[in-house]
Amino acid sequence: MADRTPTVAPKRRGKVKKRHTVFKVVSVTALALALVTGLAVAYAYRHLNGNITTLKVTDDDFVDARPEKVDVEGPREPLNILIMGTDTRDGVGNNIDGLTGDGNRSDTTILLHLSADRKRAYGVSIPRDALVTRPDCKKGGGVVSGADDVMWNDAFNVAGPLCTIAQFEQMTDIPVDHFVVVNFAGFRDMVDAVGGVEVCIPQDIDDREHGIYLKQGTRSITGKEALSYVRVRHVGNGSDLGRIKRQQAFVASMANKVVSAGTLANPIRLFNFLDATTKNLVLDEGMGNLREIADVGIQFRNIDLSNIKFITAPWQYDPEDPNRVRLLPSAQQLWLKIKRDDPLTRAQTETAISADNVPSESPSASPSGSPSTSQTPRPTANASAEAEAEAAGLCT
Repeated sequence: MADRTPTVAPKRRGKVKKRHTVFKVVSVTALALALVTGLAVAYAYRHLNGNITTLKVTDDDFVDARPEKVDVEGPREPLNILIMGTDTRDGVGNNIDGLTGDGNRSDTTILLHLSADRKRAYGVSIPRDALVTRPDCKKGGGVVSGADDVMWNDAFNVAGPLCTIAQFEQMTDIPVDHFVVVNFAGFRDMVDAVGGVEVCIPQDIDDREHGIYLKQGTRSITGKEALSYVRVRHVGNGSDLGRIKRQQAFVASMANKVVSAGTLANPIRLFNFLDATTKNLVLDEGMGNLREIADVGIQFRNIDLSNIKFITAPWQYDPEDPNRVRLLPSAQQLWLKIKRDDPLTRAQTETAISADNVPSESPSASPSGSPSTSQTPRPTANASAEAEAEAAGLCT
């Protein structure tokens, strides 16, 4: 009778061996990917962190006592960041027009206020041509004497960003938590990194004397063209105030682009944006590392785009010099609202530009995934306001 005892087929042992081989290959591959990813993340962090230029600031760097914060309700403290755009032509990429200056002024000054409940953000522009009182400022171991009726942006020229901060705090009684200084090259590189920003140019801008020519229309602009768009003054009424409005509309449109899925969900674009941002800024030491910058960015995640508003401090033309302006008494009411972290009134935000209302050739997604209404211009109360909005780049 034949032996029916089952035998172990050699190929069954082969299958077991094959499964172990596949497991080892997958494990080693996963480990290698994790290692490579970890190294890439570590490299990215070190690279971006290494880009940042910081300036240590203490109360001893100021001549006068600084304002104190008031207690407000909310899960966190309100945050006040003073953003200064410098018009220096020094440094790679900053000599954009062949001009040379007699100093390094703050071409743009914006207070970015983030509410304690992290539901509102206001960007308040201060006209560079505003006549103000400049306080005494420390510089190089000495003191630069203050002066009355000087242009706002002169403080940066005579004693740097800390003098602008002192000037702002003296005028508003709002304590500045952090500051950021960005130059021409930094602005240009940030715009390029997000793939351009949508603008609506109501009519051709021809200022070839300063190397600027922009065709009419709604489209995405990048690089030098974007820089030309936000700095040109010889359009509309030719004033700095018109340029401020255009800058606000542009920054609102860029904010919309940065928080959209097109940037946040694109690792390469996001890295390029962070790279461009970090290597062209000067920040205070308290915010001068990638973790702190990321933390501020994360705090914007629950703010609806409609609650990110850009306004200008109330002003009027100086009766004695139409090329200069003075802030109105109502500006003090604005500063008090921000100091107390109160929501601004409808009157104070009547002409505000919000980050959800920007020119676009196609609808964009808001952080919550709902379509943006950015193709529709903000309703205006009269023809004058409508013309102002159009000149700012809110036409369709």
